[in-house]
Amino acid sequence: MHEPHSIVPAESAPEPAAAGPDSRTLKRVGIGAAIVALAIVGAGVATRISATNELRSTAAEAAVPTVAVVNPKAEGDGNALVLPGTVQAYNSAAIFARTNGYVRSWLADIGDRVRAGQPLAILDAPDVDQQLAAAQADYQTALANQRLAATTATRWQALLAQDAVSRQEADEKAGDLAARSALSNAALANVKRLKALQGFTRLSAPFDGVVTSRSAQIGALVVAGNAAAQPLFTVSDTHRMRIYVRVPQNYSASVRPGMAASITLPEYPGRTFPATLTSSAGAVDAQSGAVLVQLQAANPDGALKPGAFAQVSFKVDAGQGNGVTLPGSAILYGNDGPTVAIVGKDGRVTVKPVSIARDEGSTVRIAGGLSPRDRVVDTPPDAIRTGDRVEVQAPAAGRGAANGR
Repeated sequence: MHEPHSIVPAESAPEPAAAGPDSRTLKRVGIGAAIVALAIVGAGVATRISATNELRSTAAEAAVPTVAVVNPKAEGDGNALVLPGTVQAYNSAAIFARTNGYVRSWLADIGDRVRAGQPLAILDAPDVDQQLAAAQADYQTALANQRLAATTATRWQALLAQDAVSRQEADEKAGDLAARSALSNAALANVKRLKALQGFTRLSAPFDGVVTSRSAQIGALVVAGNAAAQPLFTVSDTHRMRIYVRVPQNYSASVRPGMAASITLPEYPGRTFPATLTSSAGAVDAQSGAVLVQLQAANPDGALKPGAFAQVSFKVDAGQGNGVTLPGSAILYGNDGPTVAIVGKDGRVTVKPVSIARDEGSTVRIAGGLSPRDRVVDTPPDAIRTGDRVEVQAPAAGRGAANGR
C-alpha cells in the first residue's frame, strides 16, 4: 500500500529569482532627466537674454551724447552797439621832395611838434641852381633884344610919319617887337619856374602838427616824381581826431550826425573818450554791407593816436524786441539758417530757428525767441535733430552758469 503524497502549502513554495527594474521606474528616471535638461537649457537661455538686454541697455546709454548747455544772457544795456573803428588824424600830409637833390640836413624828427611853415629839411640841388643861372642869362638876352626891337619900332614909326619908309617896313618892325616881347616873357616865366623849383629844396610843415614819420637821411639822393619813394616826412594834425566806423545796414538808420558815442582803447583800460558822429557816407558798401560813418573827438593830451584801433559804442535802438546773447559756438548754421538746440526737462532736444540781430564774433545777439531759462546746447554736433535724447554735462565747479539737468 502506497503512502500518500504530501501536499506542500502554497505559501511555503520557493520564491522566484529577483527581476530587473520595471518600466515605471525607468519612465520616472527619464522624465526627471528631461526636466533637469530643460531646466539647464532654460537657465542658459535666460542668462543669454539677460546679457543681451544688458548689452542693449549699455549700448543705448552709450549712444546718448553728453552735451554742455548755456543759458541765454539778457543784455542789461541792450541798446549799446559796439563796433570796431579806426582812429585817424584830423589832417595828415605826406611830405615829398618836389625837386631832385641831396639831403643837406633834416631839422625835425618823429614826435616833434612843428608849426605851419617851419622847415623840416634842406636839400642841395646843384642842377637846379645851374639851370636857374642859365635861365636868368637867357632872360637878360631876351630882354635886351626886346629893348632893341622896341627902339627900332619907335624910330620906324617916326619915319613912317614923314613918309621916309613904307608902311610894310614899319609893320615888320612892330611885329619883331611883339615877337621879342613874347620871347622875353617866356624867358622870365622859365626863371620864375626854376626859382619856385629851387624853393622846393626847403621842405616846410604845411600846418601845425606832429611829425609822425621821417625817412630823410643826410646825403641821401632824392628823386622827385618817384611813385615808389617813401615820404621824407609825415605831419599829422592831432588836436582833433577822426574815427571811421562801418555800421551794419540794419543799424544804419539808428545812427545820425550829431549823436554821441564813446571810444575805448586797449592801451587805456577803464578810460572812455567822448566823440560825436559828424557825417555818414549815406551809402551801403556792396562788399561789407555796412555804412561808413565818421566821428570826431578832441585830443588835448594826445592819447588818441593816428592809425589806432578803437571800440566805438553807440546808444541805439536795436528794434529787435527783448534780445539775449549767446556764445557764437552755440549757433548752428545750415540750409534753414541759424538755429539753436534747446534741451527740455525730459532730456529731449528741440532745434529752433533764431534771428541774429548782431554778430560780435565771440558772442551773438539773438533778436527774441529765447529766454534766460532755456538750456541751449553749446557746440552742438551737426547731426543733432529734434527729438534726440542727450545727457547734460554737470557744470564745472566755480563756473557761474547754472546748467543743471
